[in-house]
Amino acid sequence: MNSTASNTADNGITREDGRYALPASTVIDLPKGYKPGSDEEYMSPRHLAYFRNKLKDWREQLVEESRQTMDNLREEVRDVGDEAERATRETENSLELRTRDRYRKLISKIDKALRRIEEGRYGFCEETDEEIGVERLDARPIATLTLDAQERREHLQKQMGD
Repeated sequence: MNSTASNTADNGITREDGRYALPASTVIDLPKGYKPGSDEEYMSPRHLAYFRNKLKDWREQLVEESRQTMDNLREEVRDVGDEAERATRETENSLELRTRDRYRKLISKIDKALRRIEEGRYGFCEETDEEIGVERLDARPIATLTLDAQERREHLQKQMGD
């Protein structure tokens, strides 16, 4: 069978056009402290499992922080004594809600990254189809563009905005 054909292993990992797809149901036990290495095949099943774990942990953390934010806002007493204290509370609540909205958007991006892992598209630039790079993904696991493509996009946005 040639490398462009789809292969399915017993563990559910598929390989399409040289890229691995890792179904959510597939569990890969990684050694404690495992970090993807440049000496390994790019976006191998171990790489994908590492990033899937990292994304899931991040998602759980954001969901928990959002839950705490909502609990804090619910518990807060709305009957505040003076105007200054009421204004302070309103400002704090506004910041909390903005943070929660940012978390909601991040969670959406995390979910999309997890889908890309399942579909065999994770780690490759949406614009150029080049490797994004392990280091960049380790720093920003929801990245969808190479650094060059990201800089081009930001440059264009800056030109359009000016």
